[in-house]
Amino acid sequence: MAETTNLGYPRIGKQRELKRAVERYWSGKTGEDDAQAVAAEVRRGAWAVQQQAGIDHIPCNDFTFYDHMLDMACFLGLVPDRFQHTAGQPVSLATYSTMARGGDGIAALEMTKWFDTNYHYLVPELNGPDPRRSGNAPVDAYREAKAQVGAAAMPVIVGPLTFTLLGKHHAKPIAEHVADLLPIYRDLLSDLYREGAEWVQIDEPCLVQDRSREELDLYASVYADLAGGNHPKIMLATYFGDLGPNWEAVMALPVEGIGIDFVRQGGNIRDFEVKRFPADKVLAAGVVNGRGVWRADLDSALGRLETIQSHVDAQRIWVGPSCSLLFLPHDKRLETSLDDDVLANLSFAEQRLDEIRTLADGLNKGRDAIADALAANRDRLRNRGHSVYNHEPTQQRVRALTDADATRAEPFAARREQQDARLNLPAFPTTTIGSFPQAGDVRSMRARLRSGKISAAEYDAYVKGKMDELIAKQEQIGLDVLVHGEFERTDMVEYFAEQLSGFVATEHGWVQSYGSRCVRPPIIVGDVYRPEPMTVETSVYAQSRTRRPMKGMLTGPVTILNWSFAREDIPRSVVCHQIALALRDEVSDLEQGGIGIIQIDEPALREGLPLRRADWDEYLDWAIRAFRLASSSAAPGTQIHTHMCYSEFNDIIDAIKAMDADVISIENSRSNEELLEAFTDNKYEQMIGPGVYDIHSPAVPETEAIIERLRHATRVLGPDVMWVNPDCGLKTRNDAEVWPSLRNMVEAAKKVRAAV
Repeated sequence: MAETTNLGYPRIGKQRELKRAVERYWSGKTGEDDAQAVAAEVRRGAWAVQQQAGIDHIPCNDFTFYDHMLDMACFLGLVPDRFQHTAGQPVSLATYSTMARGGDGIAALEMTKWFDTNYHYLVPELNGPDPRRSGNAPVDAYREAKAQVGAAAMPVIVGPLTFTLLGKHHAKPIAEHVADLLPIYRDLLSDLYREGAEWVQIDEPCLVQDRSREELDLYASVYADLAGGNHPKIMLATYFGDLGPNWEAVMALPVEGIGIDFVRQGGNIRDFEVKRFPADKVLAAGVVNGRGVWRADLDSALGRLETIQSHVDAQRIWVGPSCSLLFLPHDKRLETSLDDDVLANLSFAEQRLDEIRTLADGLNKGRDAIADALAANRDRLRNRGHSVYNHEPTQQRVRALTDADATRAEPFAARREQQDARLNLPAFPTTTIGSFPQAGDVRSMRARLRSGKISAAEYDAYVKGKMDELIAKQEQIGLDVLVHGEFERTDMVEYFAEQLSGFVATEHGWVQSYGSRCVRPPIIVGDVYRPEPMTVETSVYAQSRTRRPMKGMLTGPVTILNWSFAREDIPRSVVCHQIALALRDEVSDLEQGGIGIIQIDEPALREGLPLRRADWDEYLDWAIRAFRLASSSAAPGTQIHTHMCYSEFNDIIDAIKAMDADVISIENSRSNEELLEAFTDNKYEQMIGPGVYDIHSPAVPETEAIIERLRHATRVLGPDVMWVNPDCGLKTRNDAEVWPSLRNMVEAAKKVRAAV
């Protein structure tokens, strides 16, 4: 009989209990005991849901207070010296939090995207102390889970090669770093074996990327080493794409099971049928989408399983998701306001578990055993194709696009002359990325508006009053280019999705972005278009309250797409170009309203890059075209900004050039200014705002530290292209951190400006 499995589960709690608990702990309102108690309750709830759904292999050690890569770094003792940790001792929650967030002049670990998802992980630093086992966290997690779900508990750990390949500061060859880790991994597997673990899931998603022959050989030697002693059976989990040319090397690894993603791209099922699967291994078949919210096509998924079963005995098949369910909201039954037809076609984490169980029953007992479920599923899929959200004028507009629609009227050099004359900014102009802290009174007023307790006019007056205060503060500290603050916006994607046709928003569809940062990705259910202006009234009012330039703030088309749950019935490129056209209309209206600087943020451009280089050109072609469609209607004298954060730009610098933005602001502080090399090595000619301090840290940066960072960036980039700004938006910070930091930033810019 085929069994069921799951690769991981959401860990924030159905009501974001973990978020609130850790934020109370960070603020000093509660102690560690309270945070640990809430965490334990969240874990127990997740295991109970999976057990009740009939999952045979339930993941444990997939929970984290902040990030699973940070957890693994702490267990391996890879705690940089600046955190003053005693080697070999368990890492305290206080030290752990400082590694994640920084503080008291201590820089946090760098943060970047987990493959091509919107989840951020903390990048291990490999040039610090030698690895040394610190604590017993994975074993403790298994004991806790075993006490609740028994033999179903399956520990999950990040594999040694994925961990190392995703780290930074490789002071020696990868093989030597991995060799240093292997004794700790061997001991961990031995301990789990003694505790009674039958299986352990070792995640190696790097195997779906381009890997050299040397790296594949290293995989073989590493897993031969791990297979040499007493250990639980190893389920090697690969996900997020096809194994491609790595197929034979992966199949030859000395492990008892291999997890394969049969949802994304489709190459794995083709290779499976041609190259076959080893007769001595268990196959964890990922046949339901762990990253999308649309209900699975059960007929198609079961057909795929039946194809697999024709080559692999059922008792060697585990039915599961394509990847961890971390990327999905908890339960669609929490939603009370969505249209019934939309809701019927959705599947969140709990519903994915039901789909897995249903598919396993169909494989084990035959299609007749699940005939009702299959029939209902067919009806829902058929109804999805007749959506009331289809919009023929939008479809026609996309079909009519030409290259001229994606081209600015004049080249950058000519545009800059006109922009300099219009804006009259000093050298090293100062600005922010866009958002300011969103206080509780803002959320309260928004809730009162939605509940009908205040009128739209009362809410509008309140918002304008807050804007007046914020603009006055920015002028007082001397910022050169202002923003209205975005405090009336819920989220940089959700805000626009609520105003664009073709989207629906959820009430409780929260997913983790990083740490305690949770977002509610909107769901694209139909053709996207703009019924009416979205930001124009606010931006024009804000500009009327100051003589300094006021930025109009938009989220870019690629980011809106990548940070939403997209349609699955048409190409993503088409959806992205629909969004771009809606934003293009907004840009035109902002210009007509007198806004001279328009920022179109694209922090998700790099994260959407396919995991194999062979697929990059196609993605970058339509993604860059979408940005240019949104921005190219702007007149030469209108300055177009964009913002990107926590990305590696070296490999896509040509695409960034092709965006043809006038100013780009980037994360810079956590990466130790390594990102600047991409722009200097490739002769980037437009203007750049390298972030001068880390907004994810509660620490207020000293003026001298900012001056030194600016001087270094100026030596690298030159003074004529420099803008001065924080790393990212300030929404997650509080006023006590934001305003002193910005005052120091402005003071630093003045001193550097005077010295040039």
